[in-house]
Amino acid sequence: MRDLGTGFGHLLKGQRWVARHGRSYGFGLVPGLITLVLYLGVLVALALRGDDFVGWVTPFADDWSSPWLGLFRGFLTAVLFALALLLAVLTFTAVTLLVGQPFYEALSERVDRDVSPDGTAPESDLPLWRELWISGRDSLRIVVRAALWGVLLFALGFIPVVGQTVVPVIGFFVTGFFLTEELAAVALQRRGVELRERLALLRSRKMLVWGFGTPLGVSFLVPFVAVFLMPGAVAGATLLARELLGEEVRDGADDPSEGDTADAAVSPGPAPRH
Repeated sequence: MRDLGTGFGHLLKGQRWVARHGRSYGFGLVPGLITLVLYLGVLVALALRGDDFVGWVTPFADDWSSPWLGLFRGFLTAVLFALALLLAVLTFTAVTLLVGQPFYEALSERVDRDVSPDGTAPESDLPLWRELWISGRDSLRIVVRAALWGVLLFALGFIPVVGQTVVPVIGFFVTGFFLTEELAAVALQRRGVELRERLALLRSRKMLVWGFGTPLGVSFLVPFVAVFLMPGAVAGATLLARELLGEEVRDGADDPSEGDTADAAVSPGPAPRH
């Protein structure tokens, strides 16, 4: 269970890091704001025209009498909007990271240099277009996985009692896992860790992953919060990636009282796995 607290600690350390580096924080807000505008546009369009879409896909109900026609299509419209919200939460991080790849890459590198005992950061030898291609390809794979989980959990939500208690909890943990994968991918891809290896790493420390990603996923349900937490989430995921790989971290690097150039001893290796 210790890994749960460690994962949450990395999330808090990431937020503290960007709080001490205002320029990096402002830089990291740009992709989230762009993605938010795109998502809001889609959700508003769905809220305004969702009933028309439901009517178009259910022509067999045109001759139903009142109130059954209104109840049936109203229920389907609500289901459609709820599913869109769920998919928005599951895919927001992937889309934001894809839009902001250069922004978050620079932020993650700076975090690595700040906490590394020798002040260096792993660098990718790939050209930008290749990095964008790999990021887009891997993000699409994760989005498909997340969407399948979303549809499955949404369907299970109709099971009496279990669907209203157990399923939402499972949904939060699933969301937390995929959020962590997408965020940690910024640092891990720069180190040449492929998607399959990344998933294996995360599964080997599930408690650590859930401690980081689950509270983040819950907070992302609050409108607009995701935009403001994304820079710190990327910073925290970089620290989490270093732990997963057993990389050393400079003591005091996550302490707000420490400056960027503070000299400190090297911390021991990663926390024991549980």
